[in-house]
Amino acid sequence: MTRRDAMALGFCAAAFPDADVVFSLASPLAYLYHHRGITHSLLMLPLWALGIAWLWSRLKGNRAGFKPYLLVSAAAVAIHILGDVITSFGTMVLAPLSDVRVQWDTTFIIDLWFSGIILAGLIASVLFRTSRVPAAASLLVLCGYVSFQWLQQQQAIDVGEEYAREQGIAAASVSALPRPVSPFNWMVVIAEPERYHYAFVNLRRERARIAGPDAGFIERLDSAYLPVNSAHWQAASRLGQGDERRLSEQAWQHAEFSFFRWFSAYPVFAAFERGNPAECVWFQDLRFLTPGRDRWPFRYGMCRSTDGSWSAYQPGEGGERIRLRR
Repeated sequence: MTRRDAMALGFCAAAFPDADVVFSLASPLAYLYHHRGITHSLLMLPLWALGIAWLWSRLKGNRAGFKPYLLVSAAAVAIHILGDVITSFGTMVLAPLSDVRVQWDTTFIIDLWFSGIILAGLIASVLFRTSRVPAAASLLVLCGYVSFQWLQQQQAIDVGEEYAREQGIAAASVSALPRPVSPFNWMVVIAEPERYHYAFVNLRRERARIAGPDAGFIERLDSAYLPVNSAHWQAASRLGQGDERRLSEQAWQHAEFSFFRWFSAYPVFAAFERGNPAECVWFQDLRFLTPGRDRWPFRYGMCRSTDGSWSAYQPGEGGERIRLRR
């Protein structure tokens, strides 16, 4: 197998796990249930590697069979899975035996530095085609970068633990979620049984950055992260307060809303909507709250009609309600 052939195979095999995007054609819930599922499973990895290697050998007309391609296929699929595990979305690495989502929360899903290291390694590999050094060096730097992010994550958790102590918040767990633009930007979350406290911090910044009216998208994203000593802590309720809470508890516990209870890591009450003829309770997941973005994705709710029956919905682009069916 030539180096060019191995690179082409590695590219295709590494892209394979995201073939699960086809589930989005079935329904929004099918995508939610199956994205980063069976095609991202470590248990299924040998089967996927065998299938990809066999198909590649047929396409190449290789009479020696699929074995020369097996290692490259397995490594490429494994790298994709690992690259998803380090983000916050959650990856079902033990599917189909378990639907538990594993996430290390070290790297934002679109990390410019992470992608830049890969791009630099690819360019260097093209320029120095006869050497493996650029590829090995970029992989080493990439691993070092993710390790550095893990260290920053621990510092961000320390920030949350110190705040919890200062505020007398007991029986709480602290976590830190990566955010865009910089490895020093984090969302620190303190989880209590009934609510969350959260703040967007930059671990190295000494002064707040103000994004002017002419600021670009990257600058607007980055300016939301404040120095630790001036962090703006906010609170969000899991199920709401007052009269809305009774209804939100009913919606949250409803059997048809089990998909969101399974999917969400930091569920919060988002809004109560009283309409005609239905009243709705909406929830969101703090994992996907990113200041500077116009949209907070993965918003779902339960609506109760006049006959007392509940149904699951998500809001449409135009504000309409879209009924969810698996």
